[in-house]
Amino acid sequence: MSSTETQLTSTGCVAKAQFSLANLTTFKVGGPAEWFAAPRSVSELQACVQWANAEGLPITRLGAGSNLLISDRGLPGLVICTRYLRQAEFDEMGRVTVAAGMPMATLAWKVAKRGWTGLAWTVGIPGTVGGAVVMNAGAHGSDTQTILVSTDVLNPDGSLETLTSDQLQFKYRTSMLQSDPRIVTQATFQLEPGHDPNVVRAETAADLEQRRTTQPYHLPSCGSVFRNPQPKSAGWLIEQSGLKGFKVGQAQVAERHANFILNCGGATASDIFKLIRHIQDIVDDRWSLQLRPEVQILGDFQAA
Repeated sequence: MSSTETQLTSTGCVAKAQFSLANLTTFKVGGPAEWFAAPRSVSELQACVQWANAEGLPITRLGAGSNLLISDRGLPGLVICTRYLRQAEFDEMGRVTVAAGMPMATLAWKVAKRGWTGLAWTVGIPGTVGGAVVMNAGAHGSDTQTILVSTDVLNPDGSLETLTSDQLQFKYRTSMLQSDPRIVTQATFQLEPGHDPNVVRAETAADLEQRRTTQPYHLPSCGSVFRNPQPKSAGWLIEQSGLKGFKVGQAQVAERHANFILNCGGATASDIFKLIRHIQDIVDDRWSLQLRPEVQILGDFQAA
């Protein structure tokens, strides 16, 4: 074991020092984690939390790295990546219990092959089950809270707890877990079984194609940057403000969908952050409305 690694469990889970996070985010930007670990089981996850507590380190949760902007300076403490927690269990009544690291798109195809409906809208979402619960991910008029039965979380003291959907205080694109130190380990969803798998697969494929034709998937992004203020969408407000195609460095407002910011190659987190603030200022000046980021912004940007 090198001086830049610390073994946390007998099964091989290690904490790595100064670990680059850029390739673990869908923006492809961001500096290093002071320490980084990627557990493959709940017991390894518990060991990570125990070690961080013993070392006095703050913990940052990382799933698929979507809906996330990490500072070029990186993050202090221990970054725990849950993307390798991917188990799934199905019952005969339409319930599926899925580990936090399962990509929502992968789950959408798994349930479609069974002829279960209720998840087609997630096929174009780049995040994981854990992220979907924390952020109350949604699309096309559906969201996570409508199908979630319960979620298991790991408390800061290492104990496990089950929370019902009602306990999560869901709101538009958020839940109480977003500002809570607890870590999602798995979630149980109630879906509708008994449909023709071929029909459900076709509906899922159509949903994915619709997203691909209306949203930019050809360059790195985080998905939608801003929450939609009602009654207008963030994309409409940004487009009407004349910002489509506007760039800061190599970060650009997408031409296809103005609520997306693209990394055109070599963008920094600082470029993206400055572009977010510029968009907010222009929209506020024109519409007297402050756009609220949907993307989670982590780390030090003041000195960036």
